[in-house]
Amino acid sequence: MRLFLTSLFFFITTIGFGQKQFEVFFDFNKDVPKENSLVLLNDWMKTANNIEIITISGYCDSIDDNFYNKTLAFRRVSSVLELIKKSNFLIKKDLSINVIGEDFNQSNVQEKNRKVLLEYIEKNNVTIESLKDIKNDSITTIEEKIEVERTSLAAKFKKVKVGDRIAIYNIHFKFNSEYIEKVSEPLLEELLFIMELNPKMVIKIHGHICCNPNPNNTKLSYRRALKIFTYLRENGIQQNRLAYNGVGSNNPIYPIPEKTEEERIINRRVEIEIVRN
Repeated sequence: MRLFLTSLFFFITTIGFGQKQFEVFFDFNKDVPKENSLVLLNDWMKTANNIEIITISGYCDSIDDNFYNKTLAFRRVSSVLELIKKSNFLIKKDLSINVIGEDFNQSNVQEKNRKVLLEYIEKNNVTIESLKDIKNDSITTIEEKIEVERTSLAAKFKKVKVGDRIAIYNIHFKFNSEYIEKVSEPLLEELLFIMELNPKMVIKIHGHICCNPNPNNTKLSYRRALKIFTYLRENGIQQNRLAYNGVGSNNPIYPIPEKTEEERIINRRVEIEIVRN
């Protein structure tokens, strides 16, 4: 970890694209989280999946002098850091630790100023190994790529555990639409077959899009995930085994704007999260 320390004056980093936040609150002059905030933190650590903590920042109210508040804020950061180290979260190797103290735009409600802010990203469980088929230069046509991915899909699902995500890259949609290209139907049929073979499996379908730098624009990805949800439900998969979510372009594998069509295809993938197996 990298601790940015200059006479105990730290500055909060700018929140980047795709990052999210979680706040932990403290009682006056305490460096252990409030009881109700600790419960929420523990619940979050149990349920959040594929999280990587990238920044942790400590804050205080404006009571007492500046140096004392910097020291208290540092103790609060250390307290929360010890708690998250016991979880299954990844912690970025060059984690930024920021001790803000009272040097920020304070709320009129003092309780809101006594906090630690966790900034994190949701990691994609996508490895170079899982990308090898789509990046195989010897496979030239869309039909060939779909067939290679289809034949490898069942083997991927055999190895999964709860919380894993299987990325499917070649479910192609019509431009700016949730309607699926006919050429991609073999992948839908294979996913349906896998769900039929595994009657206890519960999944969540995550739709992604490419190209759009606006993290709030999730409607298209939501509709695309819903389209796959509807296909499975209409073909006999019980609704209580299915959920869906639109991620938009919040978790790209390649930076936006993408440089090639291959990068765009990978970013606008569908991910199947294993909720129960």
